Amino acid sequence: MTATAYLNDLNQRYLSIHRTKENFFWDNYMGLSDDHNGSTEAETAWTQFLSDATQIPAIKQQIKQAQSITNTEEKEQTLIGLQGWLATFESHAIESETAQKLKSKLIKFEAGLFEKKQNHTMTYVNEAGDTVEGSLPVLASVVRTSSNEATRRSAHQAFLDLEQWLLQNGFIELIKLRNQFARSQGFETFFDYSVTKKEKMSADELFTILDDFEKRTHECHQRSLNQLAADKGKDALLAHNFVFSFAGDAMRDLDPYVPFSKSLRRWVESFGRLNIEFSGAELTLDLLDRKGKYPNGFCHGPIPSFYDQNQWIAAKVNFTSNAKPDQIGSGYDGMNTLFHEGGHAAHFSNVKMNAPCFSQEFAPTSMAYAETQSMFCDSLLTDADWLKQYALDDNGTPVPDEIIKAIIDSKQPFKAYQERSILVVPYFERALYRLSDEELTPENITALARASEKKILGLACSPRPLMAIPHLVSDEAACAYHGYLLAHMAVYQTRAYFTEKFGYLTDNPEIGPLLAKHYWNAGNRVSHNDSIIALTGEGFNAKYLADECNLSAQDAWKVEQDKIAELNSRTQADVAPLHANITIIDGPTTLASNSESNQKMCDDFEAYIKKTYGR
Repeated sequence: MTATAYLNDLNQRYLSIHRTKENFFWDNYMGLSDDHNGSTEAETAWTQFLSDATQIPAIKQQIKQAQSITNTEEKEQTLIGLQGWLATFESHAIESETAQKLKSKLIKFEAGLFEKKQNHTMTYVNEAGDTVEGSLPVLASVVRTSSNEATRRSAHQAFLDLEQWLLQNGFIELIKLRNQFARSQGFETFFDYSVTKKEKMSADELFTILDDFEKRTHECHQRSLNQLAADKGKDALLAHNFVFSFAGDAMRDLDPYVPFSKSLRRWVESFGRLNIEFSGAELTLDLLDRKGKYPNGFCHGPIPSFYDQNQWIAAKVNFTSNAKPDQIGSGYDGMNTLFHEGGHAAHFSNVKMNAPCFSQEFAPTSMAYAETQSMFCDSLLTDADWLKQYALDDNGTPVPDEIIKAIIDSKQPFKAYQERSILVVPYFERALYRLSDEELTPENITALARASEKKILGLACSPRPLMAIPHLVSDEAACAYHGYLLAHMAVYQTRAYFTEKFGYLTDNPEIGPLLAKHYWNAGNRVSHNDSIIALTGEGFNAKYLADECNLSAQDAWKVEQDKIAELNSRTQADVAPLHANITIIDGPTTLASNSESNQKMCDDFEAYIKKTYGR
């Protein structure tokens, strides 16, 4: 078999195994199937394929063989594809039979815990005094926006109860198994293993960055806590009161201007004007919360985009949010998730390489790199000129300046808190995985969680307690949460570059093609740092995010006022085609599609939401 034929065969074998795994993943996570055994088998087959260490010498041999290809273009392309696969297998290789068995055991155990957790019911007492079920997104929204303190306390208690349920139902065993597997791979802990594999840096190198950010934002964060306690009393620092104390009223006032029924239309229009397109991808969006559905937005691609022997294979991408349109605050949150996961979809639909290994969210794709794409897109929703364009009430009236200012006045002092609420997770996880098996008790882990929150957040307990964050339990997301913070750093560096170059971000049609060229087209062939250099001309720099956190509310409002003023001096861009086949579903039910037009899809979706939820 020639090296080129070997590459093509490898591509096809992976596509088959990957798609089977992803189809099971989607059905189980959406609550459409309870075939957890089938899902475990598919996940195991996928893992065994990627972790087969014998692939590494085989590919190296093919790379040597490819050097003798006489056609220059064929030689170059074959080498690129094989080198991509070599990097992929080196990221996943599990050489010993013992380690392979441990990995299989870990997959099976996690699948069992996932099934138990999916069937675990959480409840809180609502404003009417009724005990009702609440998913993680619903509970978070209640803690953030309910004007009833007893209701907020009840929702927060459900988070704490979930932590204890996890500690009694397998989370501790999961940590032990992960550490056991990591040690079989030559690492001290699973945290060390995960950081090295996912970010291509050591845990010590990661914490050099994290410690620096902690120092840069410590003072302004503590100052905001002191000021809140002085203004609203010490009870404002209680976990169930904290976020509502500084964000509740302002976000409630925004709510009529961002109904979830309009979110799909806003996404289509906003991405279209940015000239972001999907290269013919098939997109399936499951956007509404329901019982049994995974309680966090995510984006996965059953078919990665790539050139198959010069023939373009468009991506198939599924993404999800957990909107509850009849709940205050859910409109903006749901729209935010739609932009975030839509950013992932745009990225993974536009990788223009010659093997599917370049266009997927798993190693060697850096989580920080992947999240930079999605977080850049959702960051636009905080811009005053975006809000003026897209946050409209039922009469088409834009959100008033005073509401935008009120949001800034309430949130900007806590910008450092928002980033540090990401920062606290790696501090906790690193310490958690360093505990010995004997030290891994419910009492010790709970105490560690609260101590970590106190150290980084300055609060006795987080509004979103650490073990209630679903990423900690999920294999691919565990010990990777720091990727969100690294991504935020890159996002604000990217935003600064575009602002300096063009003067504005909202509806700027130059942005989509530049993101595609420098951040998306090469996929994971280019490192996160190198992609940033390609666009901005400078390497990764945390300074931009820290500077944003340290702005006063007055300075932040002045920046947004300038955006609003500048909006009137430019002509709004046309909505460019998305080049995507989009279907909107709610579990097994199709709600809308753009088979006729984007306009009809948005009309049908809006009508369904209004009919079903009343707003």
